[in-house]
Amino acid sequence: MWSFEDAITDSTQFSKRHLLLGNGFSIALRPDIFHYGSLFQRADFSNHSQLPKVFDALATQDFELAIRSLEASAKIIPIYGIDGSASSVAMLDDAKALKDILVETIAANHPDIPVDIPDAKFWACRTFLHYFLGPNDGQVFTLNYDLLLYWTLMHEDAPLATEPIHLTTNDGFGNDETDPTADYVVWQGETGAHSARVHFLHGALHLFDAGDDLQKYTWIRTNARLVDQARSAIAGNKFPLFVAEGTSWQKKAKIRHNAYLYQGFKQLVANAQQTKVCFFIHGHSLAENDDHILRRLGTGRFPKLYVSLFGDPSSDSNKHIIARAQALAEMRKPSYPLNVDFYDAASAKVWG
Repeated sequence: MWSFEDAITDSTQFSKRHLLLGNGFSIALRPDIFHYGSLFQRADFSNHSQLPKVFDALATQDFELAIRSLEASAKIIPIYGIDGSASSVAMLDDAKALKDILVETIAANHPDIPVDIPDAKFWACRTFLHYFLGPNDGQVFTLNYDLLLYWTLMHEDAPLATEPIHLTTNDGFGNDETDPTADYVVWQGETGAHSARVHFLHGALHLFDAGDDLQKYTWIRTNARLVDQARSAIAGNKFPLFVAEGTSWQKKAKIRHNAYLYQGFKQLVANAQQTKVCFFIHGHSLAENDDHILRRLGTGRFPKLYVSLFGDPSSDSNKHIIARAQALAEMRKPSYPLNVDFYDAASAKVWG
């Protein structure tokens, strides 16, 4: 197993380095609150035992779908049956309870504000990201929906006696032309996305679907705590855009039905088809529920993939990652072989 430094040195033979981030990126900072598992699995439904049955009936773990289904049904059900009014009220009450559960679950599994994280950790992370968003001109694709990457990109103040670390942070969002001083910026559409260097492939907790546009709430403009920001947006019928639940097929379906998510997906596919670039996968278990992304790397044309391993390479979890990475290489056509090497995740010192 290589060190991260060795992998970076080896990758200088390629024109660009691209990075795919998994949940291990966040776990390395705060293993006490970031861990594998969906929001649905972590939510506390103990005071609303009927709500899991709603998810079961809809065959989903998507909070937004469950909430919207309850609200829509509450409008329709009075038309059918004499108890329609009582059922309608119960559904609206459950929809409100589900919104509160979503906010509470998010808040319990995320730092509240950027200052909860020491500056030195942000600066270490910027050092790591510089290999991809610095002069190398690469792109970063993240499967995480937390705010750690976003907060790191915004944390530009260098510690004393430290040289600044310049990162290209364009993510395709800009001022709303109808309200340029708003507390948020909006996605600029496919045209603006072509110059984006940072892609939240599964959405993020600071991206809210406002119906007619996709809004990104900015810490610099609001200084709002995550829990307050989420509660305010959800109360206004805006839901955070993230794909955190379900199988690879279910995730792919949601991505294809959202312009922002699908554009990020297409950017990854386009870069995977380039023959003079390389990809790093950091902090990802290569689990099957992300095959909609991983298979695009396997069927691409880029020649080299560097995959991080945490801990003993002979552990069962790392053996699984190694086997899955090798399976990606086996997807390739003989004319575009994929060489896979592994590096020690801890040696990257992502958070110092």
